[in-house]
Amino acid sequence: MVPSSMHGPVTHGVSDSAPGFDLSDLLRRTADGDQEAFASVYAQTCKRVYGLVLRVIKNAAITAEVVQEVYLMLWTTAGQFDAGRGSPQSWIFTLAHRRAVDRVRSEQSATGRDTAYSQRAAAVKEDSIEETVHHTLMSESVRKCLASLTERQAEAINLAYYGGLTYVEVAETLQIKLPTAKSRIQAGLTRLRDALEADGYDSHSR
Repeated sequence: MVPSSMHGPVTHGVSDSAPGFDLSDLLRRTADGDQEAFASVYAQTCKRVYGLVLRVIKNAAITAEVVQEVYLMLWTTAGQFDAGRGSPQSWIFTLAHRRAVDRVRSEQSATGRDTAYSQRAAAVKEDSIEETVHHTLMSESVRKCLASLTERQAEAINLAYYGGLTYVEVAETLQIKLPTAKSRIQAGLTRLRDALEADGYDSHSR
């Protein structure tokens, strides 16, 4: 059965910072078929999920469709969330990012994808390590290299680069101090860079 909160258009104006129950508990209840819990998950996360998907797809109409698909997937797979492997926010954002990338691959030619990825990378104004990782974020090499990170590093990077969160927001989401969030992200980026270079990616070839 499709949850009633998924009927109709995506509600972009709902603030995902609105007060609500713990997301881990809401996902558990969603897995048990609780539509009210699912509606709360949607209300708390839809704004950032929409923004994440839009940054990947760059088309508002298609983004709205993909966001609907993401939450339908969440409704049916909420039971797969494992609190021992990361935060509920990270799990939801990763689910959304993967679905967005799948849609890009299915609707655009290789040339079109390269253009979209280049536009996305051009908007990044960080240090060379972050540029290198962001430029190739959706490549198969990075997906493989992400496995080389610790769970804490991967979670922080997923939130920052897949979820589009700032350092401060990552710290708040993970309930850690800001310097700790920065340290995890920077350490993870360095390991990703090293893994990419070992995999044959030359950061100076761009």
